Amino acid sequence: MKNTAVVLLNYNGIALLKKFLPKTLRYSGEAQIVLIDNASSDGSVAWVQKTHPTVTCISLSENLGYAGGYNEGLKSVKADYYALVNTDIEPSPNWLAPLITELQTNPSAVAVQPHILSHSNKAYFEYAGAAGGYLDELGIPFCRGRLFHKCEKDVGQYHEKVPIFWASGACFVIRSQTFWKQGGFDARFFAHQEEIDLCWRIFNSGGTIYAISESKVYHIGAATLPPSAQKVFLNHRNSLLMCLKNLPQKKLYSVLFKKLLLDGGIGIYYLLKLNFKYTYAIISAHFAFYKMFNSYAKLRSSESSNKAHYFLRKNIVFDYFVLRRLNFKDLNKNYK
Repeated sequence: MKNTAVVLLNYNGIALLKKFLPKTLRYSGEAQIVLIDNASSDGSVAWVQKTHPTVTCISLSENLGYAGGYNEGLKSVKADYYALVNTDIEPSPNWLAPLITELQTNPSAVAVQPHILSHSNKAYFEYAGAAGGYLDELGIPFCRGRLFHKCEKDVGQYHEKVPIFWASGACFVIRSQTFWKQGGFDARFFAHQEEIDLCWRIFNSGGTIYAISESKVYHIGAATLPPSAQKVFLNHRNSLLMCLKNLPQKKLYSVLFKKLLLDGGIGIYYLLKLNFKYTYAIISAHFAFYKMFNSYAKLRSSESSNKAHYFLRKNIVFDYFVLRRLNFKDLNKNYK
């Protein structure tokens, strides 16, 4: 695994580094360990340099977020494979080797995700990725093992290796050639859904992404990005921008219109809950989307390259809340 770089992105995460970096070093074999620091002020870099001198530290002059931070830092990382890992991930002893083996032995695979389980309850899948991600027709993400906030217990039901639509930014491995061919993450996203956007571009270009059960990691949900109005803003704005970039022409305006209506309903829900900050965040996200519409419309690929069959379900909201299909396997009785 000398041709692999395990790359962690950090912003004021010294507590998480102290907790998990030793295991990342111990369990990553001969892979190069790299820390990209988004201008932290908590002494993270100094601590890593002092206590773990084998780690390569790349210090950025400002906080560029997840997308921009990785894009800028990875310019200095020479490797065939990038393993992008959140600082709130605890790896298992055999986490990396199966992922690299999959890429080395499967020519169709351009990226691969481990099964992501909860750090607080290791028998259950974790929200951010679970056993691999998919989209519905409106671009709403869901996972094998996680629909909305309901996470399933891992009893081996998703042991089978399957192609997925998106790999979680919490932990996945990608061929460096693929990453740069796609132009990396969209830096204007800053954070949230940039990995889904990247995976959608990979899908439109004919690449395949897999999730494999032989590799498992444990994630502390929202440790690096806790719930906030800013998080709501980024999720809603970036979801609209992602769809604008990647949808096929024949679905573009109908899907965007439905998404705007759905966001309006979510905003009203927050309003009734007296969560005015979240309602305002959604309104702000829409105005930001309108402002960026023309520049993003110019980024659209030709209609022929934006594939129509990007979604696994027509409407995951209807599946879950109306039909009460609460587990991934409930969505399709033919799923094995």
